[in-house]
Amino acid sequence: MLALALLLAGGAATGCGGRATTHHKPGTSHEQASGAVGTLLTATDAGGHRLREVPAEGAPEVQLSVRPDSEDGWNLQLAVKNYRFTPDSTGGAALPGAGHAHLELDGRKLARLYGSWFHLPAAQVPEGAHTLTVRLYADDHTAWAVSGKPVEGTAQLTATAIAPGQAGGHSHGDTPPPGGTPSPGGTPSPEQADRTVTITVRDGKVSPAPTRTELRRGERLALRVTSDRADTLHVHGYDKELALPAGQEATLVLTVDRTGLFEVETHESALVLTQLLVR
Repeated sequence: MLALALLLAGGAATGCGGRATTHHKPGTSHEQASGAVGTLLTATDAGGHRLREVPAEGAPEVQLSVRPDSEDGWNLQLAVKNYRFTPDSTGGAALPGAGHAHLELDGRKLARLYGSWFHLPAAQVPEGAHTLTVRLYADDHTAWAVSGKPVEGTAQLTATAIAPGQAGGHSHGDTPPPGGTPSPGGTPSPEQADRTVTITVRDGKVSPAPTRTELRRGERLALRVTSDRADTLHVHGYDKELALPAGQEATLVLTVDRTGLFEVETHESALVLTQLLVR
């Protein structure tokens, strides 16, 4: 019990981000607002992240382009300037021209991006016309801004239903393939995991009731989650996120390579789904 108490105290002290951690206050962002780059404004973006103002000359820039994928969904490309992706330092102090991006669909966050390419599955996009937005953030999760406006790029996307069996995989009534919905970005399938945890969220309740999942360091874990409302899953301490389309199973596979106690929760509903105890 003493060892567990020390483990919990140590995890809570390190905070959220790319380091060992337990959780942050439900409903809040991971923003640390640390670092001396630019000017930290009181204004925030649509997600509640404070803006970090920098001069227009030499400021980060981003453009978004969308290309249909031959098998399913779309491939997104972020063309950045004066900017580099730094997944290894996420959660640290803001560094000039560095950080990550957020992807939004009609103002709803879908994923955090750590590179120039991202595959968007058709299952995550309802039929109709939509606006995709990518916004650039510093490592401390503040939003880069110029003249009081976040640095972002947008693109239009139209999703149309396709009959089952047709190429493109844009049908919203097909039977899912064995093993559940593929994870975005080419993540390994659940069959490649050592442990699988299946969770359902319905009417604001988690089933089975949240408990602790014990794992050995280095194991691969598959989190299979079905939510009755659109949301975002987040694994604290690993900074892994997964969009949860309403009524559809989504799967996140990750290698638990850090020891500690880490919470898995949803962002919009602020529900704890499980705790990962990695020894």
